[in-house]
Amino acid sequence: MKPIRVMVVDDSAVVRQVVGGLLSAAPGIELIAAVADPLLAIERMKQEWPDVIVLDVEMPRMDGITFLKKLMAERPTPVVICSTLTDKGAKTTLEALAAGAVAIVTKPKVGLKQFLAEAADDLVATVRTAARANVRRLAQHAAAPAVAAPKRTADAVLAPATRAMTQTTERVVALGTSTGGTQALEEVLTSLPAVAPGIVIVQHMPEKFTAAFAARLDGLCRITVKEAEHNDRVLPGRALIAPGGRHMLLKRSGAQYMVEVIDGPLVNRHRPSVDVLFRATAKSAGANALGVIMTGMGDDGAAGLLEMRQAGARTLAQDEASCVVYGMPREAVKRGGVERTVPLDRIGAEILQQLDR
Repeated sequence: MKPIRVMVVDDSAVVRQVVGGLLSAAPGIELIAAVADPLLAIERMKQEWPDVIVLDVEMPRMDGITFLKKLMAERPTPVVICSTLTDKGAKTTLEALAAGAVAIVTKPKVGLKQFLAEAADDLVATVRTAARANVRRLAQHAAAPAVAAPKRTADAVLAPATRAMTQTTERVVALGTSTGGTQALEEVLTSLPAVAPGIVIVQHMPEKFTAAFAARLDGLCRITVKEAEHNDRVLPGRALIAPGGRHMLLKRSGAQYMVEVIDGPLVNRHRPSVDVLFRATAKSAGANALGVIMTGMGDDGAAGLLEMRQAGARTLAQDEASCVVYGMPREAVKRGGVERTVPLDRIGAEILQQLDR
């Protein structure tokens, strides 16, 4: 089998040395170059094109986002963003994900060598996943500019007076995703009207990134999107995204649903974990829930989705053709947790059908 050819583009000599060394030592991966900026990368790529690029975003001469957009427009190539773990960096990195990057690997400002060495397994796994990613799906998404949907007042929801409040709070959608999920979530959530059922979401994403991600989606969607806080209500027209680094559980209080945001061990190597959310939803909502598993690597969520189905919930998986990485949905299908498999552009319509159950 041919090795995965990787190029590292980062203006930090330490990052180039450490990341390059970790990747070179991994079986089946070949480091073809480690360069300081995109212009040097472009020159090197004239000689040999990489299978995966590990890319910083803040660099001299040309920033990573400009380089990424150029790649996606001219020759789509899997890109893993290597970004500093800061609030400012989070917003920039989310721009990169929207422009077509496959995944994020975070790096701290201090203790870089130790951190990257400890994160070696995740880095290598992410690069391997990126090499198999359906990057053309990401490029298509990046080519379609995001347009903010108009936010509506309560009058727009209440004026028709066709639905009783008792129907809304008893329906909840639990959605889990990972690699490729930022773009997939944008497509799903921007398709929903303001009267959509309440949604709780786990997107595998590092700490500090989820608040910026939720704020970005909130600006694009008719529904409200926010990073979940402990005891937030699950309401019609609202999507709650689990904060990076913490688990989120659904709980019921009388006729209302709320979320718990808690610490805890990694589950399936993740915190937040889709399995944690799905299992809590199975217990708290049962047949009043819809479980949706979308693009991502690994098997997080497969066991929890099966529990949801066994508890009477409807369950969906994103189909292989529309996934960036068909890992989590495939595993959920194999375990029997999936009632139906649908393309990404149908998931929004399936969510709306929850109102009519």
